[in-house]
Amino acid sequence: MTKRKKIVTWVVVGILGTGLIIALANRRQPVILRGSVLRMDVDPNKQLPLADVQITAINGLGSGKTSSDSLGFFSLTLPKGLRRRQPVLLQFRLKDYKSLDWDDFISDKLYVARMMPIHQETIAESHSDAAVSNARVRYSVKATAEANIGSAVRAFQVVNTGNVPCENRPPCAPGGKWKATINSQSLDAGVGNEFRNARVSCVAGPCSFTRVELENFTQDRRHFNVSVRNWSDTTTFLFEAEVVHPMTSDLIRETYPVIFGRTLNFSLPASAEGPSIEAEVGGEAIVFPLGPGLFLRWADCHMVPDRDQSRNYRCELKPGYQFR
Repeated sequence: MTKRKKIVTWVVVGILGTGLIIALANRRQPVILRGSVLRMDVDPNKQLPLADVQITAINGLGSGKTSSDSLGFFSLTLPKGLRRRQPVLLQFRLKDYKSLDWDDFISDKLYVARMMPIHQETIAESHSDAAVSNARVRYSVKATAEANIGSAVRAFQVVNTGNVPCENRPPCAPGGKWKATINSQSLDAGVGNEFRNARVSCVAGPCSFTRVELENFTQDRRHFNVSVRNWSDTTTFLFEAEVVHPMTSDLIRETYPVIFGRTLNFSLPASAEGPSIEAEVGGEAIVFPLGPGLFLRWADCHMVPDRDQSRNYRCELKPGYQFR
């Protein structure tokens, strides 16, 4: 191979290699930074998640923005070109908190940022602050009870003559040899009532030559349906069931919140309805319904649903109030 051909070959290889590198770079998945933003405090119990924090990642090659959710979590997708181990400046901004600028490197680690409130809590409580004490949470759940009405009983016959050839005239016995009869019956529990433990049984006649074809409830459990096939002489069946009247009522439940510093925390099950907080404010016992807006005159409340549909509440005291 001549010197000129070698040069041309290496140029082609270089171009192909560069193209391959560019193609691989374009196929790389974007880098995602994940983390959480908390309030700065020496007590871990008071390091509350911060929502709606504006987060910016800045690098000489680009920048990205996102915000934290109600649990303080953030997921920030970096622009193409930003890669792991490159330097990055993370900026965190939230009203009433000092701005936080964090120099770090791009990686897969979990970024946990802690922001300092502009107005720190004072150790000594002001005597002019209204005292909030003896707080407890009230809510209701639906409970179903059953009143026993009695029982329902009915006897019915499945009339047939045995040993009559079917000759392909349904209904027939299993296998199709003998003529059969099918009798269908329905039992009614009455308006607003339901059946429990319904059963059907053969009590007289050649029961060995019968079969229950259908045995079920309607969706509201008011009616119980049955069909019986008989391919011998007449048989007698007995229909039986207990009858109940379901009743729904509200049960009042109470739970006690946990207080860390100026924050009150509690959770409620998915079935909880009408939550309210009962507390003594300024020495007066008052019930404060939370309502859809989670409004309290003495605290700012937030709710975060859990995976099992339970609800986690966090209420932070407003200025002028103290837990006692």
